[in-house]
Amino acid sequence: MEIDARDGRSLYRTLAGAVVPRPIGWIATRGPDGDNLAPYSFFNVATPKPPTLAFSAGDTREGLKDTARNAVETGAFTHNVVMADLAAAMNETAATGAIDEFDRAKLTAVDARTVEAPRVGESPVSFECAVVETVDFGASTLVLGQVQYVHIADQVTTDGKLDTDKLDALGRMTGNGYAYTRDRFELERPE
Repeated sequence: MEIDARDGRSLYRTLAGAVVPRPIGWIATRGPDGDNLAPYSFFNVATPKPPTLAFSAGDTREGLKDTARNAVETGAFTHNVVMADLAAAMNETAATGAIDEFDRAKLTAVDARTVEAPRVGESPVSFECAVVETVDFGASTLVLGQVQYVHIADQVTTDGKLDTDKLDALGRMTGNGYAYTRDRFELERPE
């Protein structure tokens, strides 16, 4: 199979199915209608210096999704790592409509220290981000946020550092698929 991407057909399924597993950006914002929490599978670290995270929100017929609109208007969002034991709660926050996602998923909204956004109290790692740039591109809005503050629970640390062996994070596949990040191996980088 070969696809000429210049013909305008959607490559969503191909991108979402081949670029896997993707980290899940569990993005929380605060807006005029209250707190908002939604998972984004088009999410990643943009650069470590300055520490910057990025998520891409598909636009709706009415314009920006609540998460992107709130982030743009307030200049802030938090990213909360989705652990395996939070999978069902994360899925509940993917529902659409005028709902309180924190309440629906039975999660605790905790005020961030440095930005005007909540974070997920149950997530062991949360990043507070200040929006530094947005890019309207095609049918999506890319939001870049510089990390201002990080919350890391002691249960996922060893000797004062984040221990990825203790971080039971989930990855996003395609459709309804997710992946555990438990099956790991190491390769030494060649010199």
